[in-house]
Amino acid sequence: MPEIDRLNGASDSIELAFMEREATPEPLMKLSIHLHAAGLSLSDTVSVLEQFGVERCRSTVHNWVQKADLQPTDGKSPNHVAVDETVIQLNDQRYWLYAAADPETNEFLHVKLYPTRTIVVTKQFLTELQEKHRVDDAVFLVDGAPWLQAALFEKNLRFQHVTHGNPNSVERVFKELKRRTNQFANHFRNATHHTAENWLQTLAFAWNQLI
Repeated sequence: MPEIDRLNGASDSIELAFMEREATPEPLMKLSIHLHAAGLSLSDTVSVLEQFGVERCRSTVHNWVQKADLQPTDGKSPNHVAVDETVIQLNDQRYWLYAAADPETNEFLHVKLYPTRTIVVTKQFLTELQEKHRVDDAVFLVDGAPWLQAALFEKNLRFQHVTHGNPNSVERVFKELKRRTNQFANHFRNATHHTAENWLQTLAFAWNQLI
């Protein structure tokens, strides 16, 4: 099918280890994941599939996104790293989404969802970031949040207090993250911590593919 062949280009970075159990053509599964992660609702994504003669329900596309388990690529060596956090509502409980980004490329480096925001939690996030990327020599850009600055100090990482952020780089990244979570899922209902975190990591992956 030549129409499906043309869909491969933008989706090569998605690996579908679970696809042998699916009847849907792999290119269409990848396209669906990309479209939903990039901003299309589940209903609209299902409508796109129908244009290719494939009928699937919204829960099926949701499951593809979850099973793909996408997240920002490891192995970056940024000179600067911006770290911020924002509130996410999961059922009736508040969670904090921590995010790290490279302000020079606007790429997300790591995102993680936590039930609280403390120095200990922030150090855990930074440790995971160090395991994924070469950031020990980077300068971290943070706001005045004491848990961020204290965690960086305790881990002996250099940081710079940025009062208003950089509207031309990382500030735009975090605004887009907050816009998307407000639009779709900053209030996750009937979702587990893992499901919400997986979706947010997929969002970060999609952002990196599109910039």
